[in-house]
Amino acid sequence: MDKVLENRICLLIKEMTLEEKTGMIHGAGLFRTAGVERIHIPPLKMSDGPMGVRSEFVNDQWMPVGTPDDYVTYCPSNSAIAMTWNRKLARNAGKVLGEEARGRGKDVILAPGINIKRTPACGRNFEYISEDPRLTSELAVPIVRGIETSDVAACVKHFAMNNQETERLWVNVEADERTMREIYFPAFQAVVQKAGAKSIMGSYNLIRGTHVCENKDIMGTVLRKEWGFDGTIISDWGAVHTTKGTAEGSLDIEMSVTSDFDDYFLANPLISEIRKGHIDEACVDEKVRNILRMMVRLHMIELTEVPDSDGKKKILVQKNKNRKAGSYNTAKHRFEVLKVARESITLLKNEDRKLPLDPAIDKVLVIGQNAVISQAMGGGSAEIKALYEITPLLGISKFLGGNCEVRYARGYDIPAKKESDHNWQEDSLDASKAAAETAKETEDSARLRKEAVELAKEYKHVIYVGGLNHDQDLEGQDRADLTLPYGQDRLITELLEVRPDMTIVMLAGSPVSMKPWADRAKAIVWMSYSGMEGGTALAEVLFGAVNPSGKLAETLPEEIPECFRKEAYFPGRPLTDEEKKHMNAHLTQTYAEGIFVGYRYYEKNRIPVQFCFGHGLSYTDFTYDNLKIEEIPSKARANGFDVQLQVRNVGALEGKETVQLYLGEKTVSPENPVKELKAFEKICLRPRETKTVLLKITMEDFMHYDEAAGTWRLKHGDYRIYVGSSLQDIQLTQDITI
Repeated sequence: MDKVLENRICLLIKEMTLEEKTGMIHGAGLFRTAGVERIHIPPLKMSDGPMGVRSEFVNDQWMPVGTPDDYVTYCPSNSAIAMTWNRKLARNAGKVLGEEARGRGKDVILAPGINIKRTPACGRNFEYISEDPRLTSELAVPIVRGIETSDVAACVKHFAMNNQETERLWVNVEADERTMREIYFPAFQAVVQKAGAKSIMGSYNLIRGTHVCENKDIMGTVLRKEWGFDGTIISDWGAVHTTKGTAEGSLDIEMSVTSDFDDYFLANPLISEIRKGHIDEACVDEKVRNILRMMVRLHMIELTEVPDSDGKKKILVQKNKNRKAGSYNTAKHRFEVLKVARESITLLKNEDRKLPLDPAIDKVLVIGQNAVISQAMGGGSAEIKALYEITPLLGISKFLGGNCEVRYARGYDIPAKKESDHNWQEDSLDASKAAAETAKETEDSARLRKEAVELAKEYKHVIYVGGLNHDQDLEGQDRADLTLPYGQDRLITELLEVRPDMTIVMLAGSPVSMKPWADRAKAIVWMSYSGMEGGTALAEVLFGAVNPSGKLAETLPEEIPECFRKEAYFPGRPLTDEEKKHMNAHLTQTYAEGIFVGYRYYEKNRIPVQFCFGHGLSYTDFTYDNLKIEEIPSKARANGFDVQLQVRNVGALEGKETVQLYLGEKTVSPENPVKELKAFEKICLRPRETKTVLLKITMEDFMHYDEAAGTWRLKHGDYRIYVGSSLQDIQLTQDITI
């Protein structure tokens, strides 16, 4: 810690009044705090979100300003970035987001979202990275580093265990310590200790009976003390519920969705409690200290020590003229998001090598509303006022050009939303809706289905683009099941009857069931919300200009797992009488599955899935060979192992392959997963080229958390190292003894 800086911050705080200090620790606008104009401390300006900088709002109303200067680059969602399995692209995506935020004059961008995808039904999964803590950590760290290169703070969210939208403000989470330490904490710890994240967002939910934003165990003991976080902790909007508990906790800034800024818990109510002697003013000083430290690190201000008229030390606050200016909507940004989109497209199935399609075809029929609808302005706080968006139909049409007739048929109907005279966020503190029911086929959809099937008979080449949209992938609600909405299963089934070699594209930010037709389909492509150039990337992959290299960052199950279909598991159970006495909650959600989340659950219980974690095909083929494992020497003890192997491209096209390393016990204990991801590397190989890949695993990778001892333990015994192209496509194995 910089002692000179800390001393100057302390001196500056002594010059401030209580009112000035409290103005810095709560919202004075929907996306800003108050500055201290008297001594030149600027307000802190924030913005959503994870897919680009949100449009400008009136300071005290959820009403867009409406000027044309806040159009931005529409970035790929975190679920799309995750499917690249590419750390460099993740960093570049973060850099784009940071530059755009700074270019729009923001100090904090509320991103990335790194919550673990506990259940495939969570409505906000499209904003998150993975069901796996290692993959989440490995991509979150470069995203945060990329953002913060532009003198903007990444506000990493939502800490912690915000894994459902149903009753998100009022659900109490109960989980054992091992589950939290092994599954839900690692990515947050990584962005703090490896990326140096400058801010963290406190989540809505309760943990073990206390709302997170005043939870001293989670925010104080774990985040502040254990991990050494000295940045700024900002509440989710409306996540603060008390004055005393929050003031005496580790949270620094209270934000909300209402415009009664002076009545926030950390505003006038806090001043009143301090004046009465109920709360120590030092609590406010500590929060202001964390904010000022972040402002200096962001090059917002400089603190200079000067003598006052009495010869005493005084701190002069000045604007740092060397702060980066940022930029937005540049050609470079648009190219960077295109590169992410290209590597996020994931080829799930390619029977008889139906893909890529011949770009010299004379005509093609594109069916499905997801081919034409824009996704940027949906999803909740991830909504973006995009400069433009290349939809799949537009991408296909502009790729093929004028020599090919591209015809479009809707195929199904998405009912229009009712117009509202106010923004959804005004009501976002009301109790969350129950899980959204699957939208059924309407009368219009039935007509459109029949028209599309008849039309498909006339075309040799048919591309179906369906899946979900932001009526399902949506903040504030979860899904009741994984069924495709709008009667799509029936439409796809009937289309396959007349055009069995139809290419199917599923566009979604979370899993859908393809069980009714997947076995009959020959080519299935998966894409998430891939940003403003998503349609361009999709066309390039479908017609062979780009070789697909995406890998699934989450399992695609056939249905919601049984363990999440009981009320006791999801969305939670009513409170007991005893719980009602001591907690401000509506439901308790017990993480009874423990560490068995995602592929850990399916593999342990031998449950078949549609497509496994890490799966993704290429237009070329790779072979794995020559596995060698060497212990890394150390004077004190073994540091880990170097795992080396060779990968060869045996096909005729250049392609990228993600080599994945999993680790498990040779004889698997009942309390442990079969295997877990511990390392990966993405490589590019020319036809017939061979590359040596080196993967490292540390002794910590063999450890599990021992709750009784309150520490990590290494169990001696025999372990198995698995290397392959996915969780299930294991090419090489070797046993080692610890």
